[in-house]
Amino acid sequence: MRSKKILAAASVLMLALSAPVAGMAGDTIKFGVAGAHSGDLASYGLPTVNAAKLVIDQVNAKGGINGKKIELLVEDDVCKPEVATNSATKLVSQGAEVVLGHICSGATKSALPIYTNANILVMSPSATNPELTYSGEYPNFFRTIAPDDMQAKVDVDFALNKLGHTKIAVIHDKGDYGKGFAEFAKSFVEKSGKAEVVLFEGVTPGAVDYSAIVQKIKKSGAQAVIFGGYHPEAAKIVGMMKKKRLKIDFLSDDGVKDDTFIKVAGADAEGVYASGPKDTTGNPLSKAAFAEHKKVFNADAGAFYENAYTAALAMVNAIEKAGSTDLAALKKALQTEKVDTPLGTIYFDDKGDAVGIGFSVYQVQNGKFVELK
Repeated sequence: MRSKKILAAASVLMLALSAPVAGMAGDTIKFGVAGAHSGDLASYGLPTVNAAKLVIDQVNAKGGINGKKIELLVEDDVCKPEVATNSATKLVSQGAEVVLGHICSGATKSALPIYTNANILVMSPSATNPELTYSGEYPNFFRTIAPDDMQAKVDVDFALNKLGHTKIAVIHDKGDYGKGFAEFAKSFVEKSGKAEVVLFEGVTPGAVDYSAIVQKIKKSGAQAVIFGGYHPEAAKIVGMMKKKRLKIDFLSDDGVKDDTFIKVAGADAEGVYASGPKDTTGNPLSKAAFAEHKKVFNADAGAFYENAYTAALAMVNAIEKAGSTDLAALKKALQTEKVDTPLGTIYFDDKGDAVGIGFSVYQVQNGKFVELK
């Protein structure tokens, strides 16, 4: 097994080294987009593809950057780590000079070493696992969403201070994103001195029946559930809670704060709380971006669309300011040049996190997510 891993790593490294050197040497600037474009989580990834298309079309219509048009390269990773490595390898082999993506934290973490070896800038609109920026392992990684420790703190503060709960069950989907969020939530509850975690357990993604975990939650005496994971599992769990007549609050993360959750869960979604990026739809640039999506695609934009649109604007601006796709030059531009975006005026700190972006708590009311002030 070890020899196979060494050979695999060597082949990836050779592929990365054999790819065109970033610096806008070709006829076009190759702009990669990676994420879930099919499967259960496609509703998280496809809005990013649309956002990239819209921003790039605008740039190309004005003549491109330094006389070069931007070429879009799109790869589907289905939000699965094992597929994401293949997607990343394909983008590197095709000569991608920057990459917008990936969408899910696990897939992003899996793909990043490939881009890091190739010195390619990567910016995610949605990968919230803190270690992606905190660890320092991926100096080429940036994101336009706040990390999970901030998100978990918002949810826990809401559960304890707004809802007044003192007994919390924390469950997760065992993934990098869901488990990481849940561990932060558990820690914040325990450190608060106001409540206790009466259950902390993982569930298996894709399971047909979640009656066992719901029964455990019921026996624990929890007044609320905090769930770390994505909408397919959340929809099944809240459905089972209703079936078992377990009437307690359900709070989750931005992996659930998506209209697809409401469509799948139906009436069972009513009253569910989920954190997500702050509502910036009042921003004129946000209004324009949403209107543009409606006009071009004849549909409403989906999850993380604003974050992706913001990331595309920031990346294009950095390429223009740097006059290059050289990683060091792009990083300097991202960390020193403020950009007006649908999420507000932003720039990036030395870790790669966007400054000026945070989370809010939303609740499903009458079939829609409503931001709670």
